[in-house]
Amino acid sequence: MAKTKAISTDDVLLMLCGSVKKVLSVATQTQISYSPMVQKITRTCLRPDIGCFVLFDGSFSGLVIMNFSAPAAMELYRAYIMSMGMPESKLTTQHTSDKVGNMLGELMNQIVGDFTGNVGSELLVSINQNQPKMLTINKEVVVSIDTNLDRAQARRVSFTTANRNVFYMELAMDRTEFIQLHEFEREETDPDRIVEQVGQQGALTSTSSQSLVDQSLLDELGL
Repeated sequence: MAKTKAISTDDVLLMLCGSVKKVLSVATQTQISYSPMVQKITRTCLRPDIGCFVLFDGSFSGLVIMNFSAPAAMELYRAYIMSMGMPESKLTTQHTSDKVGNMLGELMNQIVGDFTGNVGSELLVSINQNQPKMLTINKEVVVSIDTNLDRAQARRVSFTTANRNVFYMELAMDRTEFIQLHEFEREETDPDRIVEQVGQQGALTSTSSQSLVDQSLLDELGL
């Protein structure tokens, strides 16, 4: 009898960490790393200076939050924009600029998109994401999903940039387990897909007039 294989919530978290590292490393052409130690948390929060979140649902539901300090956000912004050939004189110097928020929102969209693609190929299930929301904040804001998760679990992972600036990713999702009953062929992913996607999104970010900074949400939260 074939031995079954189980995929836990923490295995799903590891897939998400891999997507964060891959997308940001390719987009900024710098080294992004994450801590091998994962923190169990009881709530998910947007934290200063910039918080970004996105919901996903389908075969399982969850919430992804990324919190950036101003130095971490500006380092990623500068590396990303300059990697596309834009001169340094054209860059904004304020982390509160919509340009920084739009860039982080686009990158988070790519991160979760890569993650959902990996989930589909590795677990043969489908999840969908909504549009990321980005907030520039100066105080902590608790964020939760407006539906009951099945025995919700939450985790926080710290990431480090090339210049040793730290940012954090938080994940809240159903406590779930996937049990592989037999072997199957996984879809091969094209490593050039992320590079092409980053280039396309970069052009969109630099020309789009629509801001990902959700002012109506800021007003609703009283920020």
